[in-house]
Amino acid sequence: FPSHDIPIRLIEKLKSLDTKNILDFDLINKAIYWARKYHGDQKRKSGEPYYSHPLEVAYMISDYKLKTDVIVASILHDIIEDTEVTAGMIIDNFSWRIAQMVDMLTRDRPDGTKLTIEEVITNAYKKADKEVLLIKLIDRLHNIQTIGSLSTKKIEKTITETLANFIASSMYLGLLEIESQLTESCMYYDSKQKNKPYKK
Repeated sequence: FPSHDIPIRLIEKLKSLDTKNILDFDLINKAIYWARKYHGDQKRKSGEPYYSHPLEVAYMISDYKLKTDVIVASILHDIIEDTEVTAGMIIDNFSWRIAQMVDMLTRDRPDGTKLTIEEVITNAYKKADKEVLLIKLIDRLHNIQTIGSLSTKKIEKTITETLANFIASSMYLGLLEIESQLTESCMYYDSKQKNKPYKK
C-alpha cells in the first residue's frame, strides 16, 4: 500500500470493526497526525516513511484489542524514542494511560541509558501490563515481516531476540497464531541466511 493510503486504510478498518461505537476517532486521528508530523521525513530501512510502521502496528493490533488507548499507544509507540515528543506532551494531549504505555515501550531512558528488549518485556510482565506486551509483540511481528531490508547481522540479532523473548510473550497472552507466525518467520529468514531451503 502507498504510504499516504495507510492512515485511510487504518481508519476504514477501525470503523468497520467498531460496531459498538466505542472508539474515539478524534483521538485516533490526532495520534495519526502526530505520527506523521513528528516522525516527519524519517525513513525505514526499506525506504518507506517511518510513520507507516506504527500505523501498520495499530492496524494489526485492532484484530486483538479494539480499544482507543491501545490503538493510540500503538500509533505513538516510537514517538518518544525517535522524536522530540515527551511523555509530558502525551499526557497533556492524550491521556496519562497512553503516556504510560508509550513510556514503557521506550527503550531510551531520560537518564541516558537504553533498555534492552528483554528489559522492556520484563518490566511489562512485572506490572502484568498485557496491553504493553501486546503492542510490543505486534511491533515485533510487523518488524519481522519487513526484515528483508536489514543487514545480515541485524537479521540474525532480530531472529535470536524474537526466539528468546517474543515466543514466550505470545504464549503468555494466549496468541498462538502470533507465536506460529513469529516462529515461521524466524525459521524462514534463518534458512535464507544459511542459504538452505525453508521447510515448514
